[in-house]
Amino acid sequence: MADWGPVLIAVVLFVLLTPGLLFQIPGRNKVVEFGSMHTSGASILVHTIIYFGLVTIFLIAIGVHIYTG
Repeated sequence: MADWGPVLIAVVLFVLLTPGLLFQIPGRNKVVEFGSMHTSGASILVHTIIYFGLVTIFLIAIGVHIYTG
């Protein structure tokens, strides 16, 4: 049996937290911009910290496991 929980959580969060796809913190003109499809070094850093925090919460604190087979 394979545990697909960490893989699924990491992929979904990576796609959703891509800077500029759904939202961007900090934006170019505002603090938060939605659907701008632009990015910057600062927003990459902020989204990386948010990604790390959410992955840590879901995988270590909550312990999400999805078994197949």
